[in-house]
Amino acid sequence: MKTDDLVSMLANGEVAVSRRRASSRIWLAVLLGLPFSFAILLSGYGVRHDIVQAMFWPMFWVKVLFPLCIAAAGFVAAERLARPGVKPRHAWMGAVLPVLGVWLLAAIAWFTMPADDRMPALMGQSWRICAASIGLMALPVFAAALFALKGMAPTRPALAGAAVGALAGGVGASVYALHCMELTAPFLAVWYVSGIAVPVLVGALLGPRLLRW
Repeated sequence: MKTDDLVSMLANGEVAVSRRRASSRIWLAVLLGLPFSFAILLSGYGVRHDIVQAMFWPMFWVKVLFPLCIAAAGFVAAERLARPGVKPRHAWMGAVLPVLGVWLLAAIAWFTMPADDRMPALMGQSWRICAASIGLMALPVFAAALFALKGMAPTRPALAGAAVGALAGGVGASVYALHCMELTAPFLAVWYVSGIAVPVLVGALLGPRLLRW
């Protein structure tokens, strides 16, 4: 085969990257970053004192599980975008639907509660630190997953970075939920979603710079 023909074939042909390799690298990144997220929680915040009792409250599980659904969707999108030519398909819907669900719960709660209770339900006691705390606890997974993708072959670095942000933001929010005392849907709809959105935006901005190959 002539050199020009070989170069043309490599340029125009599909570059196969094993799905298992992409998935295993991202899983490893999560497993490496997650202990550091818990270390931040335990050293700087602590687990809520009534955690056992809170496990019997439905809104506690909403607070924990809706970010995990976003994290799962981010994982699927990231492992697909790590392979050239592979589209995320409907993975983003897995991130959008939990947010829409929480917004719906918030709207129902907002319009059914007394007017005097609305702002306390929205702001809670910790609105000033919520989004920043989620971002802080997302940082270890974000950095590890971004490094994992850099070793792959994403051809859409902005989308891949956003997917990493969704994965990390969802994990960070679920970890922070073990400390957070807030349980109202309006609070979750604004401050938890904002906390998750920040890593998504940062990932989209950093992706073209850090994931380009």
